[in-house]
Amino acid sequence: MSDATPSRYDRQARFAPLGDDGQRRLLAGRALVCGCGALGSVIAETLVRAGVGFVRIVDRDFVELNNLQRQVLYDEQDVADNLPKAIAAANKLRRINSDVEIEPVVADVTYQNITGLATNIDVIVDGTDNFAIRFLLNDFAVKYGKPWIYGGCIGAEGQSMTIVPGKTACLACLMPEAPPPGTTPTCDTAGIIAPIVNVIASIEAAEALKILSGHEESISRRLTIVDLWDNQFRQVDLARLHENSDCRVCKHGEFAWLAGERGDASAVLCGRNAVQLSAPPGTSLSLNDLAARLKGVGHIQLNAFLLRLYVGDYVITAFPDARTIIGGTNDVATARRVHARYIGA
Repeated sequence: MSDATPSRYDRQARFAPLGDDGQRRLLAGRALVCGCGALGSVIAETLVRAGVGFVRIVDRDFVELNNLQRQVLYDEQDVADNLPKAIAAANKLRRINSDVEIEPVVADVTYQNITGLATNIDVIVDGTDNFAIRFLLNDFAVKYGKPWIYGGCIGAEGQSMTIVPGKTACLACLMPEAPPPGTTPTCDTAGIIAPIVNVIASIEAAEALKILSGHEESISRRLTIVDLWDNQFRQVDLARLHENSDCRVCKHGEFAWLAGERGDASAVLCGRNAVQLSAPPGTSLSLNDLAARLKGVGHIQLNAFLLRLYVGDYVITAFPDARTIIGGTNDVATARRVHARYIGA
């Protein structure tokens, strides 16, 4: 290690593929971590410990007791203090590495603010819990040539994919449309164990370090899928998908999510302490399937026209057109969090 590399990174710089030059690039690197829950807290901590010079953390949520099982940056005091996750994370991370500039942003990531959040960034890392934001990130990344890393996990299974626009398949190549609300499990309905979070987040962080250190040639060109309970690890080569896909985003330049033409619409219902969230036109939801998935989560009322779930302080009403009304709050960010937790995104 040369004198130019701080001693705290000695063991990291001794890793030959990284070296002093790679470490210097990390010190000058800029990362955006979207979402700082389970995945995001591991990703953010890893990047900060590695010496990435600037880390912007964006999260709309606050710390709750049930987060502590898997969200490694938080503790019981953060719960007692009702701290937003971005603020609590920044507080911890600054104590870990005071040389890194950490910028917490308490906000939803939307088509209206993504440009300001991601323009001056070298890599975007996914720590979110919903596909609307992921498709928005994908649109932005492809349009402006920003590398980004997708990751997600549920139960004991997770997956990750690195996207370098123009060189790899993008998320829309793999998944042309976001799954309709209510069709995918969530942590609150299917559960999750912490080890899979650590594995997927570490894969994402490693890919980010490759990009930030100038070693793009070493990134994975595969979709990586891990199931820790059944002891399975598999990879799907995406090279042919990139070559042959007729992707609306990276081949045709259609950026509907970035333009605000897709995504969740919301409206605060006057005098009702409730928020309505609307799905894209043409979306449908099977109320019977949703009821089966939510069994045991809370009290359910179901008829041919709607499903109503009573859980905690909220009353969630879902309709066949995938529209939902979240009763018990008039805050849009809270309503989206509740929707993502129980209905899915």
